[in-house]
Amino acid sequence: MVQTKQLSGLEKAAIFLISLGPEMSSLVLKQMPQEEIERITYQIANISSVSLETKQKVMQEFLELSEAQQYLLQGGIKYAREVLEKTLGASKANKIIKKLVEATKLRPFEMVRKADPVQLANFIYNEHPQTIALILAYLEPEQAAIVLNSLPQEVQAQVAKRIALMERASPETLKELESILEERLSALVQQDFDKAGGVKSLVDILNRADRGTEKTILESLEQDDPELTEEIRKRMFVFEDILTLDDNSIRRVLREIDLKDLALALKAASDEVAERIYRNLSKRAGEMLREDIEYMGPARLRDVEEAQQRIVQVIRRLDEAGEIIIARGGEDAVVV
Repeated sequence: MVQTKQLSGLEKAAIFLISLGPEMSSLVLKQMPQEEIERITYQIANISSVSLETKQKVMQEFLELSEAQQYLLQGGIKYAREVLEKTLGASKANKIIKKLVEATKLRPFEMVRKADPVQLANFIYNEHPQTIALILAYLEPEQAAIVLNSLPQEVQAQVAKRIALMERASPETLKELESILEERLSALVQQDFDKAGGVKSLVDILNRADRGTEKTILESLEQDDPELTEEIRKRMFVFEDILTLDDNSIRRVLREIDLKDLALALKAASDEVAERIYRNLSKRAGEMLREDIEYMGPARLRDVEEAQQRIVQVIRRLDEAGEIIIARGGEDAVVV
């Protein structure tokens, strides 16, 4: 049983979702990034039981933080503190305010994320590609994609490569760049030196860019760094993204793939993905697939992932040939 003392934030999140029940908690999880969903669901799976007292304490803490957040939005930290002190006392008010401040701490370039992306592109147009890459790595992917689309083609690939190879920006570099941008944009930025860039950051941006920009960048990168380009391509569309395809596209994919690969791939797929696959198979084909999975027995995770990757390669090939459409950001997101 989970003890009430020294609960981590992850444990509290898991207990909170358990307390909400499956229907409400599923709605909450849908709003979260995949990585967080995996962490929290793993934590939920490892909680055998929770006492009523623990549930009540976690729910009470959530309600207090939620209420404090509303006060904060209404009148700032000072107002929130005054209201909480009158309601809960100075000691508890200070603890809640401290948690709120930690939860709402701003990342670098917060003022840039509030800017219009087209204007921002014009603003940083003449900056060095490394500088542009650093700024884009801290933007929301949708905003970064618009900025990247607006840059000259010869600059796009340079910026994209720098984002993919970026690991950590030094506090000194961030501080200097923030200072310059703060002066030029007349905005206040709070500092928090988080990890930025990397392949995932670039993939998030490219997944929301238009196809022309993606094609130009990947072709340029492939000439310069084939291994990096292959790693980026692998992450552009993953097996679970089958859920984003329409039924006609799924049926087209199913005609191209090896059913043995499909049986192996579904060993580690979500129930939602499996349901979409079966829905687009004939009754007989579905029965055969279930039998293949049942008689297959245990499979190595590596083999399952390789089978999923082969299916993803088929999906990307059909998408590039225009036979199916992968829903994405940018101008070509609308399907008619």
